[in-house]
Amino acid sequence: MFILLISSLGCQPGADSLNPATTTPGSLVTILDQREYVVHQQVALVNDGSGQPEKQNIWIALIRDFSPYQQVPSMEISPGDYELVIDEYGNHYAEFDFSRQGAGTTQTITIDYRVVVNELSFDLSDCQGELLDAFLQSELHIESANPQIVALASELSQGKDTVCQQVRAFYDYIGDNLVYTSNGENWGAQAALGPMGSDCTEYTSLLVALSRAQGIPARYFEGLLYLDEGADAFAKIEHAWPDVYLPAVGWTALDPTLGRLPANHETNFAHYTPNHIIVTMGVNPSVLRGSNYWTHLYWPGDSTTIRVDGGWKIEPVDADGH
Repeated sequence: MFILLISSLGCQPGADSLNPATTTPGSLVTILDQREYVVHQQVALVNDGSGQPEKQNIWIALIRDFSPYQQVPSMEISPGDYELVIDEYGNHYAEFDFSRQGAGTTQTITIDYRVVVNELSFDLSDCQGELLDAFLQSELHIESANPQIVALASELSQGKDTVCQQVRAFYDYIGDNLVYTSNGENWGAQAALGPMGSDCTEYTSLLVALSRAQGIPARYFEGLLYLDEGADAFAKIEHAWPDVYLPAVGWTALDPTLGRLPANHETNFAHYTPNHIIVTMGVNPSVLRGSNYWTHLYWPGDSTTIRVDGGWKIEPVDADGH
């Protein structure tokens, strides 16, 4: 017998083997500004039982360089005894083996990053050219082959002369028609068309699914969103957002969840705001086994109960590097 514990996405954020880190800004992508953050993650495994597990492992997704969106100048992981695992999306994980953790003990993992995030502007004046033959598949939560999704994508694309105009129509439709409800689950693109309510996972899933249904490559990210602009405060939410591949431009950022508000409508289309920090790409990374950010697997042995608690702290770095 084994027990699998999975993390859940607080807000949440399909599968090709392309390495996104090879993407670089072209002449139609401009870096407007940069912001630097210190990101601290702590995960604690608490053995509340009277025994010890026969075996247990935990995989924690690692923030990494992801051009052109972010760079990670430094990363410190404690304890240092872990294995680096890379999945089909190029996501990186630290895998820890904490077998035989003693009863009544706590095993703590801390990861500290310096992350530099670029603010990017994308010029859509030239939207003619070839598209990638990748990131087009239908998958769990991205039901781009579903008849309802296909019909809606076709309807919204009517009269739109370019791929850029089609994607903008999808973005506008989602912002105007979905009702935001923080549900703590990813019900997927098709569910977003019903009355169940949607959060960032459904907003992102529907944008990706509509794009793929129309033959437009689209990717799914989950990560962190820094919210508090105060110098001495920090805030975060676990968040999901997409990008799409546009002719002549390449991968282009948008956030339909934040863009649903009229004041943010333009700011979050073809503009990457530097409060987004990517943790993983893909709605269903195989290493995470259906979870988000980390996943935990253990064989309980005799009278073992392992509880896993985790959290983030994000702090902006000022101009002096503090």
